[in-house]
Parts: sequence; structure tokens; C-alpha cells
Amino acid sequence: MLSLFQRTPAQENIQALTDCVGWQISYDDFQELFHSIAGLSEWGRYWMTGKLFQSKQRSLEIITTSAKDRYENLIKEKPQVILQSPLKYIASYLGITDTSFSRIRKEI
Repeated sequence: MLSLFQRTPAQENIQALTDCVGWQISYDDFQELFHSIAGLSEWGRYWMTGKLFQSKQRSLEIITTSAKDRYENLIKEKPQVILQSPLKYIASYLGITDTSFSRIRKEI
């Protein structure tokens, strides 16, 4: 998001774990659409606010919730992630080591 609005290189990469369709739009085309379609700039503000909220919630969750609880929440909220993702990626998402993740999975 930051790179899109500040026109700077992103620090993250995205890699698909399953077959999917990806879309790409140039910065100039995005700006043209953003300024020419009524309501799109308001949607953009709403979208950014939502992403900021999600980021804050995620940060707080890492600090205030145990790894076991984070894993149980992930199972409940996004079971497809558990089925389609390598365990090392799930551990990384949870903010724990592979060893800790293995121990938590054994407990559950």
C-alpha cells in the first residue's frame, strides 16, 4: 500500500502458494482512474483506513495473544490457509519458530 501511494519500491514480495490470477496496473493508469471515477478516491481512503486498522490489530495480536491462541484463531478464521500453506509459512505468519509451532500443533 505504501509503495502505491508514495510511489516508492515495495519492501515486500508476494508469492502465490496456489494457482491464481494476478492483476497489475501501472501507477499512471491507477492515478488516472483514481481521479476520474467518482467515488473512487473516497473508496481509497476507506480502504487505507481498513488496512491501517488491520495492521494495528495484527501488531497488537502478536504482542497480547499467545502463539497457541493465534494459531487457534487462524484455524477458526481461515482454515483454508492451514490446508494450503507449508508449515514454515504458517509459523512465520504466527511470529514463531518452526520448533515452537511443532510443539503447539502437538498440544492441539
